[in-house]
Amino acid sequence: MEREFYQDQGLKTSAPLKEEPEYASACVWAAFRTVPRPSKSFLELEKNPFVFDCERKDAEGKNATAFVRRSWERSGESALCPPVVAFAAAVKILSLLLPRFPNLSRPQQAAVRKQSKVTSVWVNGDFVFQTRRWELLELVRKGGGDQAVWRHTQRNKKLFVRERLKLLLHHESFLELSPLAGLCMPYGDVPAAGCITGIGKTCVWCVFMATDAAVKGGTSYPIGAKKQLRAQEIAMQSRLVSVYLVDSGGAFLALQAELFPDKSHGGRVFYNETVMSAMRIPQVAVVCGSCVAGGAHIPAMAEEAVIIDKIGTLFLAGPPLAKAATGEYASPESLGGARLHSQVSGCSDHFASSEKEAYECVRNIISVLNYEPLPEEAIEHDSPLYSSDELLGLAPWDYRCTLPVKLILSRLLDRSRFQEFKANYGMTLVTGFGHVEGHLVRIVANNGELSHDASLKGNHFVQLCSQWRIPILFFQNTAPQAAEPTRISQAEARARRLKAQASMMAAVACAAVPKITIVVGGCFGSESYVMCGRSFSPDFLFLWPNARVGLVDSRHLSTVPQAGDCDHRGEEAELKQLKEKLEEESSAFYSSARLWDDGIILPQSTRKVIAQCLKTTEQQKYQVVSRCQHPVIRT
Repeated sequence: MEREFYQDQGLKTSAPLKEEPEYASACVWAAFRTVPRPSKSFLELEKNPFVFDCERKDAEGKNATAFVRRSWERSGESALCPPVVAFAAAVKILSLLLPRFPNLSRPQQAAVRKQSKVTSVWVNGDFVFQTRRWELLELVRKGGGDQAVWRHTQRNKKLFVRERLKLLLHHESFLELSPLAGLCMPYGDVPAAGCITGIGKTCVWCVFMATDAAVKGGTSYPIGAKKQLRAQEIAMQSRLVSVYLVDSGGAFLALQAELFPDKSHGGRVFYNETVMSAMRIPQVAVVCGSCVAGGAHIPAMAEEAVIIDKIGTLFLAGPPLAKAATGEYASPESLGGARLHSQVSGCSDHFASSEKEAYECVRNIISVLNYEPLPEEAIEHDSPLYSSDELLGLAPWDYRCTLPVKLILSRLLDRSRFQEFKANYGMTLVTGFGHVEGHLVRIVANNGELSHDASLKGNHFVQLCSQWRIPILFFQNTAPQAAEPTRISQAEARARRLKAQASMMAAVACAAVPKITIVVGGCFGSESYVMCGRSFSPDFLFLWPNARVGLVDSRHLSTVPQAGDCDHRGEEAELKQLKEKLEEESSAFYSSARLWDDGIILPQSTRKVIAQCLKTTEQQKYQVVSRCQHPVIRT
């Protein structure tokens, strides 16, 4: 009975777990499901026949149950990560009850005991990852700090940027992109890179780019320009309406060499505006503060612009610079206020007496765009058979092994149904079909390093996705192997694998379908490219907090090439320093701060985020595109 219980934890249509060396770990993951969910009381342990039987028949089982109760009480009902505590309890129970599993071999029993020892490390790791993420998000939500927000809202009488988005979206869901960008940069912290970008819905799905004037006065930093460019790239890929909320002091002059001259620097924002207009992607801008220099070009180049009376100003040089140049004083209103640009210059198309009126005007503009009505969101879909909250306990922590990715898929796909493609070939890559909230997707997920057969399988599968125009979900979950001396036969095998990976890379790069990548574990080396990493331009790329992204795994740098009579102590110190550097730079938080991804998401939120991304990529089907291919230019 116990054996059948453990075999019933996979996907509904997948093969049952086999009795292999990984079977003990499979038992651990399965035991996790015997622990009550946070929404249930602890007394429901007695309603679970497996745990109740353990408590009744085994004294150590009773102690294990007491361990669960102590852990639960210690964490509290509002614990940050009760599933992780539950997972620890399940492992503890399983390790204490090993004598009741006579069918487990000694190596398997040793594996369970080892799992029990490292569980505390996993629990602490998941807790630290979540806590750190929430602390950083709380820091970001304060913008430039309490004093800067007070000055922005009380003295300048303007709404905080997040309040502006709430007004504009009418409390609709908002998927914020790269909220941790700009933290711990060489030039200091720039919370949220000085601008909030994300995807939300008014009448249609839109990309929002809102400058936060409470951060450095709305001054643009290199990371801020990069974040805006990424938002424009998403808008172009999915043909989403772009809405700019501009309250900008222009470029930060001290970093002009990193912000102004190159192709991918700040000026690219204006170039993209023109290209997007030629692509028939609507763009609406709101001047909701002082827009100076480069900040003035954004609303001027948008197709429609709204300016707010008394707080919105638009000029290349403000009153202080004008007085320094001419000796004359001009008020902000007379130099570039709302009435001037609405009645004289024509730089603004709509005059608003308040911020609330301005955002209502934006919704009205979007409502008359040439889009076919979006279908009502009445798509019926089933929830997974297993709770998505359990993904927090399943997030891999030890990168020496990979989590069977089907355990993740069973908590993401509708009814946990997965139709696998080539299930018995190239088994380090899992491919197949499924639905996420009613949206048909194809899934490419690796269970370790991609072998030659797995790469050929992936190449075939990705080409089919492109042929049938079905979105692809990539799940990166790599456990790299340490480099070792190889024989000639091994070198030939690796060359064949390299060739197969190159063919899959080509298929991924040329697949003309929406691609969404989730890094759930390790992401190392060339397999980052094969599995549609940032270099291969996925429509969206998100990381779990525990993810690691790097060229190599720092733990595999165990030796230093020796030449002559080198100082070995110096080499060891240099190696240690290199390992620490690689360890720091491969973390998810380091990656997200530099916009190498679109944000860090919690494992239990993955299904919701994927569904929202799929909805936005489908909108381009409803835009009516004319043949004319030139931008709208003000004259």
